[in-house]
Amino acid sequence: MDAVGYQSLTNMISHIVFIMITWRLLQSINLDGLIKKGKVFEARLLLIFLTITIGTAVSNFFLDYLQWSKNLQFLL
Repeated sequence: MDAVGYQSLTNMISHIVFIMITWRLLQSINLDGLIKKGKVFEARLLLIFLTITIGTAVSNFFLDYLQWSKNLQFLL
């Protein structure tokens, strides 16, 4: 039962870390030319959704790869 708790904690931390990394990376992109005048709130909300989507996808890949590497022991 402890393994499930540790896995859940690892997943949560991984998602948070990759979302934070993605946020920092997306902040470096100059999106001013793509934003309509007066639509700053919508642009920020879109940036937040993109951050969560990309960060979660990268985190899921990382967690899947970690799980697959653990399961390689069952191959032999």
